[in-house]
Amino acid sequence: AKWFPYNKGGEFRKWYGNNTYLVNWERDGLELKKYVAERYGSYSKEIRSEDRYFYESITWSGVTTGATGFRYSPKGAIFDSGANGLFAKDGRVLKYLLGFLNTKLVIDFVQYKNPTINTGSGTVGKIPIIVRDEYLDEVNSLVNECINLEKYDWDSEEKSWEFKTHPLISIRKEINPQLIRNNVQIKECYTHLEALYEDRFQRVKRNEELLNKIFLNIYGLQNEFNTTVDDRYITINRTNIVKEVKSLVSYAVGCMFGRYSLDVEGLAYAGGDWKEAYATKYKTFIPDADAIIPITDEEYFKDDIVSRFVDFIRIVYGEETLEENLKFIADALGNKGDTPRAVIRNYFLNDFYKDHCNTYSVTGSGKRPIYWLFDSGKQNGFKALIYIHRYTPDTIGLIRSVYLHNAQAAIQNSLQNSEYIISTTTSATERARETRKKDKYVKQLNELRPYYQALSHIALQRIPMDLDDGVRKNYQLFQGVEVSTEGKKKQTIDLLAKI
Repeated sequence: AKWFPYNKGGEFRKWYGNNTYLVNWERDGLELKKYVAERYGSYSKEIRSEDRYFYESITWSGVTTGATGFRYSPKGAIFDSGANGLFAKDGRVLKYLLGFLNTKLVIDFVQYKNPTINTGSGTVGKIPIIVRDEYLDEVNSLVNECINLEKYDWDSEEKSWEFKTHPLISIRKEINPQLIRNNVQIKECYTHLEALYEDRFQRVKRNEELLNKIFLNIYGLQNEFNTTVDDRYITINRTNIVKEVKSLVSYAVGCMFGRYSLDVEGLAYAGGDWKEAYATKYKTFIPDADAIIPITDEEYFKDDIVSRFVDFIRIVYGEETLEENLKFIADALGNKGDTPRAVIRNYFLNDFYKDHCNTYSVTGSGKRPIYWLFDSGKQNGFKALIYIHRYTPDTIGLIRSVYLHNAQAAIQNSLQNSEYIISTTTSATERARETRKKDKYVKQLNELRPYYQALSHIALQRIPMDLDDGVRKNYQLFQGVEVSTEGKKKQTIDLLAKI
């Protein structure tokens, strides 16, 4: 294998999670060790404790401005000083230690022994530990439930490696487990989901307070602390209607590209034989054939992202509740628009890609989107999403010859229509409205001319991508394209939206 889970700290989180990074450890890290040795003269001072790699452990963020959250790390991960490892020969003792480390006692002890923002293995190693066999089973039971609840919480988001399906879809099946086309209100699904998340939150809080009580008794400090845990120290999520709806939209886009499927759990496609996946994994909702989905400010195409999204909601939740569900989604998104579809269109046009980049980002490492937005500029002349795992050297050519060409033709037709109305109407209001639209179309067409040149230049190169090079390096292949226009200075065009 080449890529392995890599514990590297992250935000404050207890029990489970922050599983975000991978590291190239092929052939016992041969390439990484070579890189470190060339940079520092020796890799052994930088890559330490290899004998502990891949063991079950407790991990935590080495740098934190508040309380330290200790998490369970299953077998299979590598770690560094950004997320230290604590090990035990007996798995039951490991869970016992995890329960102790997430108590009030340890929060105060760590802050007393080390008031800086760095909580390394040396600080944790100074914590006095009392292991009482008679409490092992009780503590382990509470800790295992906390781990499982936090794991459910972490895996409910698509950035998790073990994400299966969106919660508003999985809970929809629990409400009405029959055929997928039965009519269900998303509002009803959200109400059930809200209750489920709140129950998980309260169970984790109850367990943490019981652990506080157990360890305060073991250490004889029951009169020095109370057992109450403040809600802000519970790291399991409560529902947020905006967050849930936006993530449902993101999941729908994943289904449009074939990353996810309504017929299989988890990743349906993230590389490999697309033809085989297409033939076997998608029956309920069929992915886009060429993995290029246009986003337009007006309804120019029958298969644009809005129409595909509406089809997705119809298929998942039913025809009879479609309009009600679209309104629920639009109200949560809160964008401008006279109708739910217009609100959804404006969300895709203005905010979806920003939200996607924020979802696929890691503190300190930047944004790593898996859907890329081809974007002509501020006038919204042309936008289209692609999925990097379905990119081929022919993708740019298709974007140019099919989608950009059709967008230009549609805008040109709209311009001519506005000009005709302006010349024939007797209504001053209508003339003013069409004049504004005409000005918009002219600006869009002016924006598209150099963009078309840049896209043509890259299309002819049929650029391949090696995803092992990462998003940042591959993204730059499509940025900073120089184009020349007769009588004007050279322009530098970015084909993709800036991240």
